[in-house]
Amino acid sequence: MGGTRRSTVWTRSAGLLLTVGAGWLVAMALGVEDAPSSPGYLFAVNALLGFGLYASTRGIDLAEFRRHWGTVVAAVTLGVLLKVALIFGVLYLFHSRPEHLLLAVAVAQIDPLSVAALRAGSRLSEAGKTLLAAWSSFDDPITVLLTVYLTALVVGGDAPLSGAGLGTFAVNLGLNVALAGAAFALWHAIRRRRASRPGGGGPAGRAAMVAAVPAVGLLAARFSLLPALALIGLFYRPGRDADVDRAARVVMYLGTFAVGLVLVGGVDLATGALLGLAAFLAQVVAAVLLTARPQWRGDRTRLALGQQNGLTAVILALMLAPVLPDAVAVIAPAIVVVNLLHAVTNSAFDRFRPPKPEPEPAPEPESELATPPVVRTAFPAVPPRPALRVEIPSVVDAPVRH
Repeated sequence: MGGTRRSTVWTRSAGLLLTVGAGWLVAMALGVEDAPSSPGYLFAVNALLGFGLYASTRGIDLAEFRRHWGTVVAAVTLGVLLKVALIFGVLYLFHSRPEHLLLAVAVAQIDPLSVAALRAGSRLSEAGKTLLAAWSSFDDPITVLLTVYLTALVVGGDAPLSGAGLGTFAVNLGLNVALAGAAFALWHAIRRRRASRPGGGGPAGRAAMVAAVPAVGLLAARFSLLPALALIGLFYRPGRDADVDRAARVVMYLGTFAVGLVLVGGVDLATGALLGLAAFLAQVVAAVLLTARPQWRGDRTRLALGQQNGLTAVILALMLAPVLPDAVAVIAPAIVVVNLLHAVTNSAFDRFRPPKPEPEPAPEPESELATPPVVRTAFPAVPPRPALRVEIPSVVDAPVRH
C-alpha cells in the first residue's frame, strides 16, 4: 500500500513536470510568444479554473462544512492575510522591492483544481478534506480584492487596476450571487419535475441535470463569474463522484499545460523558486495556527503541507502584468516549485508516518428471532431428571359390568 502510494506521488510529480515542459515546447514550436494575449487563452483558463471550483465544493461534506464553518471563515480571511504577510516578508528580506507584495498575494491562495483532482487519494479525514476544499474555493475573492487594492497602493493611483474599486467588486459579487441563485432555482425546478414523474423522469431527466452543469459553467467562464460555480457546487450535484474525480485529474493536467504555455516568455527561476518556497512555508504556519484545536490533531500536518498553486495564480499574474511586467516570469516557476514541494513533502510524510489502520467494523446485532447464545458457567452441568411417566388406564379398555 505504502509503496503504491509513493510511486503514485512521484509519478504525478513527473507527469506535472512533463506536462509543463510540453506546454513550453508547443509554444516554442508554434512560435507563440505571448499565449495569454490570444483571445481563447483567458477563456480556456477561466473554464478550467471554474470546473476546479465546482469540483472542489461539490466534494464537500455539507455536515462537516456546517460544523467547521468558523475555521473555514478564519482560513479564507485571516489565513490569507497572514500568508500574504509572511510571503512578502521573505521576498522583501532578499530583494527589498515593495511591489513584490503583489506577487505574495498572487500565490497566497490554494488552487482548487489541484485540491479537487487529488481529493480521491487524500488521506485527510472528511473534516480535513472539507476544510481544505472550502479554503481553496473561497479564498479566491479575497486574493482578487487584495490584488486590486494593493496594486493601487503599491504602484500608484494611475495604475490600470486602480479603477476597479469597491463598487466594481460589489457589482461582480452581486452577479455571482444572481447566477448561483438562478442555478438554484433551476435545480429546484428539475428536482420537482423529476419527483412528479414516475422513475424520476428516466434517463432524460438525469441527462438534463448533468447537462446543466457545463452550460452554467461556460456562462460563468465567459463573464468571469467563477465564484458562482463554487456556490453552485454546494447544492447542485448530479452524476457520480467518481466521474467528477476523474475529470478533475484530466483538467488539472490541462491547466498545468496552460501554465507551461506562459513560460515561453522567459522565467526568473531564482525569484520564482524563492516565491514558491515562501508560499509553501506560509501555508505551514497558517495551517498550524488555524488548526490548534485538538479536533484537528490527526489532519494538522497534512493541512500544513496542503499548499498548491495553479490557474488562479496564472490569472492573477496576467492581471498584474500591465503594472508588474515580470509577474508571469516569477509566478510561473513558483507554481511548479510549490507543486513539487507538495508532492515531495506529502510523500515523505506518508512514508514515515503511515496512516493508522481502519478499525474493524463492529459485528451486526443479531435479530430478536435468532437463537439465544448458550451461556456457559464454571459449574458442571446437571443432567436432566427423567420425566415421570404416569399411566392412566383408559376408560374404553375397562371391562363393562352389567
